[in-house]
Amino acid sequence: MGCTLSVWSTLYDSVVPNGSDVWIGDRRFRVVKELGEGGFAFVYLVKEMPTERPQERPTSYVADDGQYAMKKFLIQTEEQLQLVKQEVVSSTRFQHPNLLPLLEHSIITVKDKHVSPQGALDGNWTREAYFLFPVYREGTLQDAISQMQETKDCFSAPEVLQILKQICGGLLVMHSSDPPFAHNDIKPGNVLLERRSGNIKAVIMDYGSVSPARRKVSTRKEALVLQEWAAEHCTAPYRAPELFDTPSSCEIDERTDVWSLGCTLYAIMYHVNPFEFAVNDKGGGGSLALAAISGRVQWPTSPVKSYPPSFHDLVLSMLNTDWTRRPHIRDLCRTVENMISTLPPEM
Repeated sequence: MGCTLSVWSTLYDSVVPNGSDVWIGDRRFRVVKELGEGGFAFVYLVKEMPTERPQERPTSYVADDGQYAMKKFLIQTEEQLQLVKQEVVSSTRFQHPNLLPLLEHSIITVKDKHVSPQGALDGNWTREAYFLFPVYREGTLQDAISQMQETKDCFSAPEVLQILKQICGGLLVMHSSDPPFAHNDIKPGNVLLERRSGNIKAVIMDYGSVSPARRKVSTRKEALVLQEWAAEHCTAPYRAPELFDTPSSCEIDERTDVWSLGCTLYAIMYHVNPFEFAVNDKGGGGSLALAAISGRVQWPTSPVKSYPPSFHDLVLSMLNTDWTRRPHIRDLCRTVENMISTLPPEM
């Protein structure tokens, strides 16, 4: 893991132009193109360039074609800096084939590109962070779902279970740690996909919302604090009902992720979040929070593809509004393995 905290006198724009070079630790990368942006971060495809003093690294750090994904954060507040540092810690805490590894990271101090009325460069000093990851060229599970919506295609039943199995495997590492941690933002947009020799690999990414999973709530004030935290860190359509309306006396645990995974499983099959589907089915006049709190799951009347009843049963078990009755991720792993082994060949 390479990390640097340094001062650069060079002036930087928020967007890195194609062809620019960026140093992360002692490694130099050239920006090939921008892949996306969101919040205060940009993601680029980069290619590693030779340096005067190349250093040997474990082969797991080196891409065959020298290309990686680079995520750039614009850090303008102390709170944003702490969030970036927290993501670094979370990214290095867990290792699993279905958890995206952070290969290198660098936090630098730069000066805003600002010109005073007198023509002088007088920008404020600020910070930027650069994270280096393996690149998954097929994008996210959400990208695949969106494409399937357009082509009216669907994942096969074995593919659904293989994707679910791998997400469960990654979450099992987090939930089994001591103390248990929750991802807190499981959704199709935070799962990367890659097809290799006909097989699908699914990898969980984005650890910015990872936190200790078990929270004891004893007062209404504590409940409201948790709700506010969830509103900032947990994507609404995939947020568990206990995070929309937290009881004043309860113990929240890692099964908030199981709810999110249940919503994700529904979306893998039917291309839409179950509670967004319920709201849209009412002409868009319903409340997403109320739909989630009710826990009522509607199924498409004319789906592009039909799945076995056991798939629906699994979704419903994960979307139990009483989180103490939801399965733990270890139980889900066993259930999915059993479903894979008993799936009829024609599926």
